[in-house]
Amino acid sequence: MSTMAVPDVAVAAVDQGFWTRNRKVGLVLLVLGLLAAVLFGALATDQQARFTLSEDAAGTALEINGTFGAILFGVIALAAGAALLAAVPKRWFLLVLGVGLVAFVLSFLCWQVSAAPAGQNFMPLVNIIRGTFILALPLIFGALAGVLCERSGVVNVAIEGQLLMGAFSGALFGSISGNVWVGLVAAAIGGAFISLLLAVFSIRYLVDQTVMGIVLNLLAVGVTGFLYERLMQTNAERYNSAPRFSNWEIPLLKDIPVLGPALFRSNIFLYLGLLLVLVIHIGLFRTRWGLRTRSVGEHPTAADTLGVRVLRVRYRNVLLAGVVAGIGGASYTLALYSFTKNMIGGKGFIALAALIFGRWNPTGALLAALFFGFADQLATYLGAINSVIPSQFLAMLPYLATILAVAGLVGRVRAPAADGKPYVKG
Repeated sequence: MSTMAVPDVAVAAVDQGFWTRNRKVGLVLLVLGLLAAVLFGALATDQQARFTLSEDAAGTALEINGTFGAILFGVIALAAGAALLAAVPKRWFLLVLGVGLVAFVLSFLCWQVSAAPAGQNFMPLVNIIRGTFILALPLIFGALAGVLCERSGVVNVAIEGQLLMGAFSGALFGSISGNVWVGLVAAAIGGAFISLLLAVFSIRYLVDQTVMGIVLNLLAVGVTGFLYERLMQTNAERYNSAPRFSNWEIPLLKDIPVLGPALFRSNIFLYLGLLLVLVIHIGLFRTRWGLRTRSVGEHPTAADTLGVRVLRVRYRNVLLAGVVAGIGGASYTLALYSFTKNMIGGKGFIALAALIFGRWNPTGALLAALFFGFADQLATYLGAINSVIPSQFLAMLPYLATILAVAGLVGRVRAPAADGKPYVKG
């Protein structure tokens, strides 16, 4: 008896039936909108929720009655969910989803800001935007490091270790030399060292790349923790007092309302991070290097047949990823804090989630990193206004946002076809 092959797409369509992924997301958003309109509306007060266009309570502000705003934005989120449930055209999915999520957040903020103690019922947008970008910086650098590796076919779970080694090296050598630029170079080398180990064991000796990444993270935690206790704790003035990069103001751009003070009066790491997103995006999709990188990550055998040196491309890109992540680690110790044990605190894994959420695209990774950075900054802001939400839950907020984003919003994504697969030349 002969059998007929059924295309996978047709099988998937039959299995899904009415409840497609878009409709499931729409149902969740509809429930969230209903929750916002009813619960947030009931908890909000009649005080004005003020969103100031400055760094404090003074100046121009966008104001809305707390109860009215919470209900209004909840209804908008509910309408967006209903539209997705009714199966809006696919090209409108992301736009409608974005509107719904923003409306849900605004409903939540109307509740929180209006219910804040007297004198604190305002949100300074300049500080929120600035804080979002600062907290997203290590995620941006880490996600870009992941893009460089995984577009070449090497899984980079070692982002955490690269960031940590960069932060440690920047603090140590910046302190010893008293020169912030020496610290920056040392941070890049520290991140590249972890990448070198990843490249040698994964590409040369064919060790499982995920396992190798975890081992390197543990190695970085152990080495930096040991040296921190032996050097930095015993003589912090000598080994853990690196100079800091000062803020650079960009003429004209710094005077743009809201965005100017938030983005263009910042340190070198913000400018460098945004520049790297642009450069890597153009490089990946507009240059010969990018074409070779993508071909090695998708079809290494075909690339080899055409004369591309697959292993060389992978080695080079993995090392470059370490440099990028190392600089990201330095954004902690050469701009904000002194080094402490395991100070990255899981940001490398959030950067990996941003990479997936951004679909292995530099621009997508940037937007995902900003999303997680906003969740982190929002937790800080809510703590400052004495929110009724428990502080333990606020500390969990960035990680909860990561789980919800990757599990609920990403859906089915396809990594580069050769990602994580060792290449052995026949």
